[in-house]
Amino acid sequence: MKILFLCTGNSCRSQMAEGWARHLKADSFEAYSAGVVRHGLNPLAVKAMAEAGVDISGQRSKTVDELPVAGFDVVITLCGHANENCPFFPGRTHRVHVGFDDPPALAQGAASEEEALIHYRRVRDEIRDYVLGLPQSLEVEG
Repeated sequence: MKILFLCTGNSCRSQMAEGWARHLKADSFEAYSAGVVRHGLNPLAVKAMAEAGVDISGQRSKTVDELPVAGFDVVITLCGHANENCPFFPGRTHRVHVGFDDPPALAQGAASEEEALIHYRRVRDEIRDYVLGLPQSLEVEG
């Protein structure tokens, strides 16, 4: 099963989801991430994931058109903008929307990096919990 995690800029939430999926569920499915546009890999997302033992520093921000594969079984949108602007996927691709807060937006007013990381850690852990339920949770949501 090929799963695509899609977000607006493929900088944070979708990167975390791909990292968790590769770390926790590599035997269950192939995980990919992309954005509606490219914003670059968020360094605080990399740091928060590294704290949890998952290295996403080698991942890169990309759009759907730049992915090395096509024909996804499932596309999971992680933010409202990506859900509203999700490209068309031909065939029997199952689309699921699971919204998560945007750590960079939440951390905008943070007084320090440590304060900003609080938001990244919370969303990181929420995404981990969601990925742990895959692919079984897709059957319930579908």
